[in-house]
Amino acid sequence: MLVSQGYGINICGCRKGPQLTLAYLRRPIMGKIQRYRSADLPALMDKIFTNSLGLDDYFDSFNSMEAQNYPPYNIVHVNNHESRLEVALAGFKKDEVNVYTEYGKLHVEGSKPTKEDISTEEQFFHRGLAQRSFKRSWAVAEDTKVTDVTFEDGLLVVKLGKVIPEHHARKDYLT
Repeated sequence: MLVSQGYGINICGCRKGPQLTLAYLRRPIMGKIQRYRSADLPALMDKIFTNSLGLDDYFDSFNSMEAQNYPPYNIVHVNNHESRLEVALAGFKKDEVNVYTEYGKLHVEGSKPTKEDISTEEQFFHRGLAQRSFKRSWAVAEDTKVTDVTFEDGLLVVKLGKVIPEHHARKDYLT
């Protein structure tokens, strides 16, 4: 029951406390802040793009994101100074994999011969191993560097370490 005085009577006939009125429900909730739904996202992003300077690369990274799930990988946090990226590359050889850093990103690429390059003598009854070419990249912080890369038994391991400036490094004076 919605009444304009703010008081109502319940089922038992007793007077109840203030009720929500229609005017109260229609009031602006947050002033002039507009609510956005997922359908309004392009309009919101357009407003943000037009009112930002120097953030083009940052926004382009969001627009270029794709849902990738191949090849599978793990990111292992060893300690405060070390991390490890493990990429499962079953069926790849060492010379078919390329790992490099460029513009603050770690890139891992794998190239397999195309179907035309494979001999037609082989005939598969079931092909369950996904041996396709791929390109994967991960953003790397400015204070992180690649310390070691190994590829053994179909597992690519990239060890990452934090670069600690000398004035931040631990120094023992009494030993």
